[in-house]
Amino acid sequence: MREEWILCPFCKSKTRLKIQENTVLENFPLFCPKCRQKALVNVKQFKMSMIKEPDAQTQSR
Repeated sequence: MREEWILCPFCKSKTRLKIQENTVLENFPLFCPKCRQKALVNVKQFKMSMIKEPDAQTQSR
């Protein structure tokens, strides 16, 4: 079975996770130890997509 490292979507360096062909991740909080960024990602068949989080809005009364 083939394995690959998950790469950081910001700096493109290796993270601490390896995935296989049949790995499916949804809404996974990925942390990069090099650039210290966090991202929510989906992974399916070695294809990674980053989930864009909406910006926080102030509450109005």
